[in-house]
Amino acid sequence: MSEDVPASEDLPVEAVAAPVAETNEKPQFKRFRKRFDTVRLTPDAAQRQGKAATLAWEAFRDRDKVVAFLNTHDDTLGGRPIDLVVESAEGFDRVVQALDAHSAAAR
Repeated sequence: MSEDVPASEDLPVEAVAAPVAETNEKPQFKRFRKRFDTVRLTPDAAQRQGKAATLAWEAFRDRDKVVAFLNTHDDTLGGRPIDLVVESAEGFDRVVQALDAHSAAAR
């Protein structure tokens, strides 16, 4: 053995086999805690959003068209349909009317 590193028999017993301290303390934080940095929707707003997405799917039957419709600013509606739906029941009604008009035009 090298002279720089003392042999285990030269070290005190505490240094060779130091007991592991056991604690019953809880961790200070949860490592994988869910973080909600965004605003949560109210139950009514979430329900309107889901209904609007379903109605948009029924009107377009194409994922890309549904996403484009809901997320693109519409001048006739005065905003993005998904925002209007979440914002109020009146916005939801206007978006439903726009989807109905699209469905009627597609027939």
